[in-house]
Order: sequence, then structure tokens, then C-alpha cells
Amino acid sequence: MPPPREIDTGLPGFRWWPQALSPDAQAALLEAVLAAAAHAPFYRPVTPGGRPFSVEMTNLGPLGWVSDRAGYRYQPAHPVTGAAWPPIPRPLLELWDVLLDAPEPPDACLVNLYRGAARMGLHQDRDEADLDAPVLSVSLGDSAVFRIGAAAGGPTRSLRLASGDVCALTGPARLARHGIDRLLPGSSSLVPGGGRINLTLRRAAGTSRQS
Repeated sequence: MPPPREIDTGLPGFRWWPQALSPDAQAALLEAVLAAAAHAPFYRPVTPGGRPFSVEMTNLGPLGWVSDRAGYRYQPAHPVTGAAWPPIPRPLLELWDVLLDAPEPPDACLVNLYRGAARMGLHQDRDEADLDAPVLSVSLGDSAVFRIGAAAGGPTRSLRLASGDVCALTGPARLARHGIDRLLPGSSSLVPGGGRINLTLRRAAGTSRQS
């Protein structure tokens, strides 16, 4: 897989590859994700305070990110079915290898399903064992207004993530505050029933140098 075109975001460490995946690659990846979701169905988690998320979630890989009244964490099994998460599809592992200079492959892929008014407030990805390992995000389906700002606080900026776009939090942007303000319904017909699927690849358990 040749590396796709990257554009300068102006935010050190935040990397963006618009249209990194062709329409055919998007369709093939979506098919693999939906097949996996047949074994690890989407569910609606709650925050530690008991508030339901506006997005539905599932996971792929050895570990999956979950949220409930016990807190945020990674675990090896689906919280509803108790079954192990399905494996991460090979195209996602290839993207990680091609785009990132990471010592280890991802061991977790969070799958978020956005429909209607679903959104994700500003947050930091900091539940992983190694906060130096990058985070890679792949968009499928409807475009979304993505907001990002420096970890230390201050102004944020927004940009539109379309189907097939890939972005990454690395280096000084690894702990950037980020979230989804809203969807742009009808901007894509890829996802059956409409909406957006976001795939977030992480190294949850840390790297071998920590062992």
C-alpha cells in the first residue's frame, strides 16, 4: 500500500490524510467491520456517572475500550455478550504500518457508530498504558465536524472529516483535546441506514519495552 497524500494541519503532531482510502477500499473495510459487528454487536455504553453515550460502540482486537459505572478501561471481552472481540481487519493494520513509525502494532480498535445528533465532547485519549504510542483514526460514512485543541487548553479549531479520511494523534498532539461536534447527514451513502463509523486504533497495553 503506497502512502497517501498528507496535508499540513498547522498543529504539531496532528496528522491528516484526506481520502486516504479509495471508495472501493472504504466499501471493503466497512464490509469487514459490519461482519465483525455481527459477532460483537454495537451497544450503548454509559459514563461512570450513568449517562448514556450518544454513540453506539463495539471493539476489534485483543483489547476493547469500555465505559460503565465502574469507569473507563480496556478489557478483552464484550461487556454484553462476554465473548472475545473479533480481530482487527488487515487493512487497518496495514494503514498503521504505512502511516506511522510505531514500534508495535495496535492491540485495540474502538468502533464508534454515529447517527442523527450523536456527538463526542472534547476529551483526551489517556487510558492507554503507553501515552507515547500514536492513535490512528479512520472515518467511514457521513462527514463530521471534528474539533481539536492543544492538550494544555486554549483555542480549538475545527475541520471536516469525510469518508476515507485518516488522521493521527502523535508526539505533541498525542494528548490533544478532540471531539465530534456534529454529523453532516446525507453527505455519504456508504453506511447502511446512514451515519458515520469511526475506527480508532490504539496501543492499549503498552509496548514491549515496558515489560
